[in-house]
Amino acid sequence: MSASIVAKSLCAGYGNLGVISHVDFDLQPGGLMVLIGTNGSGKSTLLKTLAGIISPVDGEVLVLGELPGSSPENVAYLPQHPKTSGVLPLRAKDIVAMGRFARQGLLGRSTAIDSEAVDKAMKRTGVDAITNRSLAEMSGGQQQRTHLAQVLAREADVLLIDEPTAGLDANGREAVKQILREERSRGCAVVLATHDLEDAEDADLVMLLAHRVVAVGTPSQVLTDANLRACFGFTDRH
Repeated sequence: MSASIVAKSLCAGYGNLGVISHVDFDLQPGGLMVLIGTNGSGKSTLLKTLAGIISPVDGEVLVLGELPGSSPENVAYLPQHPKTSGVLPLRAKDIVAMGRFARQGLLGRSTAIDSEAVDKAMKRTGVDAITNRSLAEMSGGQQQRTHLAQVLAREADVLLIDEPTAGLDANGREAVKQILREERSRGCAVVLATHDLEDAEDADLVMLLAHRVVAVGTPSQVLTDANLRACFGFTDRH
């Protein structure tokens, strides 16, 4: 089985300035890799590189066997702060439907398959009850779940998500975890950036970042006291 994502000696950054380097991993279909670190540690930079938004500074990376950004219809990326305009009169359903644009093509029209994918994604994230509510009328949690539904509607083979549980209560965090389990069960590879160690409980791979790769491997290999102190600066046992 071919890996969904392969990185070899990858250096991710902006222009010629590397933020993190010596990134090596491979993630199989259905696998979950969790990126853990504080704000500014390089998590978002790595996700943007995998999404093809920024180019690698050095090294190699393939997503679904191609250079990042080559298959937008098969790779879905959810940034920490999506930039959907709150000024335009966009309803929740309009925002979620944007997740199908990469599959429809520039001049493509929405089909019954697209509508079904949108409706399914909204139901899974619990925003089907606010279909016609505008972004400006939504709470922060509703906006977060609407944008999650947008990337789910793409039905991608790789899902790149930045801090999806930030600001959610315990029920909301568990709902997101369950959705990611369902995505993985159909073979979707997931890369999740977080600062919450609990998000790593289902992971196949964990990467600790602190402007460098502190450690990468299975949760039991990586989440040691020594590694966590190196990543977060804790002095007490965690």
